[in-house]
This record gives sequence, C-alpha cells and structure tokens, in this order.
Amino acid sequence: MSSDEDTTVLPLRGGASATLVRRRAAANDRGAILYVHGFADYFFQEHVAEHFTAQGYDFYAVDLRGYGRSLRDGEVPNYTTDMAVYFEEIDAAIAVIREEHSRVVLMGHSTGGLTTSLWAHERRSSELIDALVLNSPWLDVVEPPLVRRVVRLIGGLAPKVKIRANLGEAYGAAIHNSRNGEWDFDLKWKPLAGFPVLAGWIRAVLVAQEKVHKGLDVRVPVLVLHSDKSMLNAREWSEDVSKADAVLDVEGMRRWGPKIGSSVRVVEIKAGMHDLFLSPEPVRAAALAEVDEFLKTA
Repeated sequence: MSSDEDTTVLPLRGGASATLVRRRAAANDRGAILYVHGFADYFFQEHVAEHFTAQGYDFYAVDLRGYGRSLRDGEVPNYTTDMAVYFEEIDAAIAVIREEHSRVVLMGHSTGGLTTSLWAHERRSSELIDALVLNSPWLDVVEPPLVRRVVRLIGGLAPKVKIRANLGEAYGAAIHNSRNGEWDFDLKWKPLAGFPVLAGWIRAVLVAQEKVHKGLDVRVPVLVLHSDKSMLNAREWSEDVSKADAVLDVEGMRRWGPKIGSSVRVVEIKAGMHDLFLSPEPVRAAALAEVDEFLKTA
C-alpha cells in the first residue's frame, strides 16, 4: 500500500466486514470512483487508482467480505449463495464516499460487474451514483441450458459441493510478475489458479445473470468494455492468452450489455485481457482512455 492510500473497515451484519481502500487526488474536482473487483480477486491495481486520481477523482475500492483484505480465518474464500449479499458493503462504501462527494462513478470488473449492475438496478431510484463502468462484466456462461439447470439444482441442495477445483493457471500466469505478467499481487488472496468453484456460488451467479437477461433498469449512463475475443479453456500460458479474455466469453457481454439500462455504450478493446486494465500497453491505455472519454459526458 502506498503512503497516500488508506483503508477503512466496513462492519457488516453477522460479524462480517469489508475493507474500503482510498487514494486521494492531489486536486479533486471530478468527484469519486468506487471500484468493485471480481471473483478470486481483490484491489491491487494501483496504476488504475493513479490514473484516475491524476484525472481529478478521489479513488476508492472495496474488498468485499471474504475477499482480499477482508478475508478472515475460517471463512470460505470468495463464497456466497446470493450476489445481493454484497449490496450491503456497496451501500456502506457509497455512504462513506458521499459524505465528501456529490458525484460518484461506480466501476465493476467481471463478477463485480454483474453485482454492481444489479445493485444499480435495485438502487435506481436513490440517485446514489452518476455513472456505471463495467470492465469485462460476467453477464452469461457458455454452458448449455441443461447443465445450467443441473448446477442450479445441485447449488440449492448441496451448496458447498465443488464444481471445479480451480480456474486454471493460464490467466494468472499471464498477469503475475513471477510468471509472464507485469503485476505483483498477494497469491494468498489471488492464487494463480483462483479458488474452488462451489455449487452454491455458481448458482448465485446464474440467478443474477438471469435477472440481467430479463432486462435491468439502470438509469445512469453505462459503459461496457470487453475484449474483441475470448480464449477459453486455455490450459497454460501462451502469447495469445495475453491478447484475449481467457476467463469469460465476450459474446455474452456483447449480447447482454445493452440490457442493463436505457443508455449503454458497449466498446470492444482489441487484444484486451480479461481485466482490460491489466492488459499490456498500449491496450490498457486504450481501455482507460475509453473510460476517460465516457466520463466527460456521463
């Protein structure tokens, strides 16, 4: 953590807690950004905070309960049976931010993009945010309907059953600086292969995605960013993994992104990785430039 960054514990119901990370701009005149990470993830993208503080935003990120800085001994990492559980920490973070800022941009990556979309829909009448930015949001799965139904059934009956042992190391190896990437992050909080995928968690994702497919009513401008291609099921790193979304199917983002609200801009980032902001240069600069341009009028 850098010297100009601080953290605040957000107490939650049931004894859980989340962690709010903050980096202040030298001269704030644009408001604030709140970043929500994805699965097998936490906030470590300091270059993203630096980019937006240089633009005049105070930058905040929340490590959700059971993730990163908020992971406690005895907790099942990154696990929930209802994505709406995380609305509590988003509410708490927004409340802290709005004590100082009247303009707030919500930003979500991957599963965080799914959760923030649902949160913005449920809070649409509260005027708590001014724009929503989604970085490779998880809006659909590639599995056929029968498999989805079976997984939902298992997830309801035996939520702790392991569906997958992990996510595989191809993507992690493409981003961590011990392998083929540029970035340093805590491998206890973000293992290269991720965490086990449990049935109750994937059921929660499927239920949330079905809500998106029926159409949401997010009433602020929305930007959806995604790569131009996917490379799913890669077993090991190759240069191609560093030029594609190796985690999610971008077709689902193209198809369902426009269903999030009435003012949605969907932008393809050529050769982008799953976390577009972790892509090699000049790709990540192109992704951040798209956000900058969007926020000029959002």
